[in-house]
Amino acid sequence: MRLLIVGDLSGQIGAASKIARDRGAKVSQVSNIEDAYRMLCDGQGADIIMVEVHQDIAKFAAMLRDERITVPLVACGIEVDAKTAANAIRAGAKEYVPLPPDEELIAAVLAAISEETHSVIHGSDAMRRALSMAEQIAPSDASVLITGESGTGKEVVARYIHKKSSRASKPFIAVNCAAIPGNLMESELFGHEKGAFTGALSRRIGKFEEANGGTLLLDEISEMDIGLQAKLLRAIQEREIDRVGGAKPIKVNIRILATSNRDLEAEVRKGGFREDLYFRLNVISLPLPSLKDRLDDIPPLAEYFIDKYSKANGLPGRKLSPEALVKLRAHQWPGNVRELENIMHRAVLMAQGNVIDAAAIILPNSSTQQAASSPSQPGSVAAPAPVQTVGAKEPKRNEMVGRTVEDVEKELILDTLDHCLGNRTQAAQILGISIRTLRNKLNQYSDTTAPNKKSGSY
Repeated sequence: MRLLIVGDLSGQIGAASKIARDRGAKVSQVSNIEDAYRMLCDGQGADIIMVEVHQDIAKFAAMLRDERITVPLVACGIEVDAKTAANAIRAGAKEYVPLPPDEELIAAVLAAISEETHSVIHGSDAMRRALSMAEQIAPSDASVLITGESGTGKEVVARYIHKKSSRASKPFIAVNCAAIPGNLMESELFGHEKGAFTGALSRRIGKFEEANGGTLLLDEISEMDIGLQAKLLRAIQEREIDRVGGAKPIKVNIRILATSNRDLEAEVRKGGFREDLYFRLNVISLPLPSLKDRLDDIPPLAEYFIDKYSKANGLPGRKLSPEALVKLRAHQWPGNVRELENIMHRAVLMAQGNVIDAAAIILPNSSTQQAASSPSQPGSVAAPAPVQTVGAKEPKRNEMVGRTVEDVEKELILDTLDHCLGNRTQAAQILGISIRTLRNKLNQYSDTTAPNKKSGSY
């Protein structure tokens, strides 16, 4: 993990740097946001940036957004009041860490934001075979195409391959081909020179150069515009790239991994993907099974997520009841491991006591009441999904008709906050929104003149 520290707080920053190094991080330090910006544009990447709270965090965040550099920011400072810390988070920081640094707090923040793990949690024979193949091919420099449904863990396996390779000490750089507009992707991959196009205010090193010596993951490669695929093919074949607006090619030494949740052979037949690029990427094919086909992965994964989110929320350790596990194994898991993580995070927050029972496992097309393990009542309504809806009241759904989306959203947010006894962090996690979004919504509700006993409480 690469940590960039921005600012100069003498011994306090030094102490934080030492803690991070002891935790295995590679640490760099610059004195101001301009130097940090130049460093990142020159390809000296970072996985986390700690910024002294009195730096212009809002300006720095905007600079990074303009260059599409996505790195989590953590504000830090000595004897900072709550208002200053809150302003730093509003400006774009994900967390605030007080100095002098607490070793466990620094470690928790680094772990929570980077979420780097070099092991793959599993318990099924199907996943064991996939990982055995991954370990076998890892030492080579051959391109690998990792396929599978969304949420099956393709990027996790890509990182596993990198960590088992001879390039493990070098950068692992991932670029999401589905998240970047086609007209910006060339610059993202190959970089650009200052003035190469409107908005190119400085030279920018692309992902190919940033990954030099290491591994480049092209995530969801099937989403790449076919016009750019020819340039990508040349870069892979020749191991050299041309920056946008550059005068000469630049040699790179990288290994290519790619992922796709589509059938690329079918895309080739339809003309949506170049056949020559497909064969160049698909030197080794590594398909990952969906979660419904590896149910034995559910117990260790569920336990892992329970432990992770119990610690993250300062809650005591909890066990999964046999009834809850039966309910999890019966689900079809269209969202795969990503869906399981979300459900277990919610279960940790909803559970009563030290056991997560079936009532805390809220699956799609169910509610808190539907998740209860009570027997079916007369008049139960069957949900369209495999989950059986127990005791649902049909008029409840019709009560929403005629109301605005804003009104329904407001009621949902306030009811969830009531359920969490005013704990905004837990409410935001259950709702699937950021703390900042929740805060903005509550401020918006408190500004309204209509009386509301709930909105006045928070």
